[in-house]
Amino acid sequence: MHIDLRVLELLSSKLCHDLVSPVGAVNNGVELVQEIGGDVIDEAIKLIGDSAQQAAHRLRLFRMAYGRAGGEATLTMKDARQVVTHHLEGGKIALSWPDTALGYKFVEHKGALKTLINFVMMTEEVLAYGGKISLAGLAGEENFTGCRIEVEGRNAQLSQNFKDALEGKVAVEEITPRTIQPYISGRFAEHYGIKVSYEHPELDRLDIALAVQGCEAS
Repeated sequence: MHIDLRVLELLSSKLCHDLVSPVGAVNNGVELVQEIGGDVIDEAIKLIGDSAQQAAHRLRLFRMAYGRAGGEATLTMKDARQVVTHHLEGGKIALSWPDTALGYKFVEHKGALKTLINFVMMTEEVLAYGGKISLAGLAGEENFTGCRIEVEGRNAQLSQNFKDALEGKVAVEEITPRTIQPYISGRFAEHYGIKVSYEHPELDRLDIALAVQGCEAS
């Protein structure tokens, strides 16, 4: 999979942007202890602990979503679900990921879980006002099987810019910090041979299907 230098720059900027908040909070907690001390120590220690944990969760998410770890056979559904759950907990988006959501064929398909993580991250951008992400099984046609991501919330729609980025119908020079996630999600799906489709069955609802074909892992 060939990735343009601009894409790498935008992706790196996204990672740094998402890590600035928890890392900065750790620094703020340290400064509170150093400058004030006394009664604020307990509060500062809690701030440092919570922020360090948040940073660790995000680093693990990024490692699976963008690094080699996400494409390795050792990545399990439990790992993927845990990292996504930790990433979303405490925010405006609720996650429903039952044990039966992913079939064996999908989980065993190389890069499927990595691609799924990226698509869940993309739906975060869609749910700017909060909402719910639900994962369910997919029984497709022509021996396809996979996962359905049901996204519910205010204005849960893919904008035309998102659609173009997801489908690779945009020049690299036109990709923005906001559309880098749908772009990279689409490229991972292409690279790992995962069929992507989506629809808006009703207002404030988006369904995304990720499907693989055949019974053997590739």
